[in-house]
Amino acid sequence: MTPRHAIQAKGLSKRFKTGRTYIEVLKSVDFDARHGDVTMVMGPSGSGKSTLVATLSGLLKPDSGDVCALGEDLWGLRQGRIDKFRLDHCGFIFQGFNLFSALTALEQVTTVLKYTGLTPAECKERAAIALNEVGLGSRLNQRPSELSGGEKQRVAIARALAKQPRLLFADEPTSALDGENGQIVIQLLQRAAKSHDAAVICVTHDPRLEAYADRIIHIEDGRILDDRRTTPERDVAAELIGA
Repeated sequence: MTPRHAIQAKGLSKRFKTGRTYIEVLKSVDFDARHGDVTMVMGPSGSGKSTLVATLSGLLKPDSGDVCALGEDLWGLRQGRIDKFRLDHCGFIFQGFNLFSALTALEQVTTVLKYTGLTPAECKERAAIALNEVGLGSRLNQRPSELSGGEKQRVAIARALAKQPRLLFADEPTSALDGENGQIVIQLLQRAAKSHDAAVICVTHDPRLEAYADRIIHIEDGRILDDRRTTPERDVAAELIGA
């Protein structure tokens, strides 16, 4: 069976103006990612990898090219529809955690969920489940100042996973963490792909993470230099028959 593509992009280009000149950050990039895969986008700083993720997720409009995300022509939608698409289907994890200092771990997650149409009780229940899944069941009422760096990142992951996203974008999720916590984080991203069937797209320049990827894409100077699969492609039909 043909693997299921969660997202496909063709001919993505993006440039930014600096003074009187333009810097071309993406140069006609083709990209795709599949449900159930952890796809690593690797490259040095300034290679275009974060810009690529921003164009794939509806955060930054490309100058040219198309993105088909979950069957939607993403950049053919009105801005309000793009925002709704991100709310309904996308999770985001960044290196800076982006937590609210006054909120507990549980409140960090429920704050996002309340925009999804769930009742307050449902938000609280789903948030607690997500925090338990990342190993923070005993830290629900702790604020960021009471959490370690690794725990803060796990709260951010729980916040993303609680929405049950079909597309999960992670931008340098381990750069602020030591080796042990970085390994925990990437294992959680791998679980999101394997257990929740999300398409996980992870931007990093950390070579330690390659061992956890199903696919590794190297980008440099705005172009994809190498694209290789590290695990066998999943036979979705066989999985469904065996279920």
